[in-house]
Amino acid sequence: MVNGNGHKQTPAPETKPKGPPKSVWREYFESAVVTVIMALFGMTFIVQAVKVPTGSMQNTITIGDHLLVNKFIFAPGETMPLLPQREIRRGDIIVFKYPGNIYDPQSDYDRPDNKPITTNYVKRVIGLPGDTIRLDGRNVIVNSQPLPEHQIEAIDHNRKDPLEIVNDPSGKPGETYNVYHRSDLMDDDYPIFEHEGKGKDKEITVPQNHYFVMGDNRNNSQDSRYWGFVPRDFVIGRAMFVYWSYDESAPSNDNFLIDFFKNTRWSRTGTMVK
Repeated sequence: MVNGNGHKQTPAPETKPKGPPKSVWREYFESAVVTVIMALFGMTFIVQAVKVPTGSMQNTITIGDHLLVNKFIFAPGETMPLLPQREIRRGDIIVFKYPGNIYDPQSDYDRPDNKPITTNYVKRVIGLPGDTIRLDGRNVIVNSQPLPEHQIEAIDHNRKDPLEIVNDPSGKPGETYNVYHRSDLMDDDYPIFEHEGKGKDKEITVPQNHYFVMGDNRNNSQDSRYWGFVPRDFVIGRAMFVYWSYDESAPSNDNFLIDFFKNTRWSRTGTMVK
């Protein structure tokens, strides 16, 4: 290149970055650290995975469903504009920390180490703060209005139906056992009404910052009828969708891949919870 005075200009030498070049393994390590940090942030503040071990929410949620929980939607404090946050509504399916049986505290200590139950629960919100709740047989009356809902009920309310064999798996070689299930495991004595001094089939009022929750499978659900209201700060989030559903009661072939593909409930995997 020639400048205006007729002298040739020498191009400036290229500058190289200082320091030794990053190795491939170092780049992989840094990417992995960033991924782990983002995953921990997401699991702490945004989503959480939970597994459903009981049938109290059948057929909305089935035993063996693995759920993703939206922890951000019910963030404590005032909701922020433009963010996907809102208050808890009647009908929401929420995941919460077990509040403890305030009517029979000893029932919370059923482990050898005498520590309280810490299992997370999944139920449907029936009563909001300030609502009045009354149970008329199997019907739920909220604020003097029947709650329109579909229920999973026992065929025989008198419990005359026999035990039903739901699975017949093999145990150790040469041994077999049967697993039985009865359609109605709960009684009609609801401690929350007796504790409040109202008596069965009378109205109770949901306290402020608390919620009354029940399982969709009314006859097989331990819920607010038995251990009381759920405090607001015990709520973890709202169940969003089933990211995987696995039938653990199905016979095993002792082969992980075969069991995975055969026993995964593909029709439920990826479905929304509502």
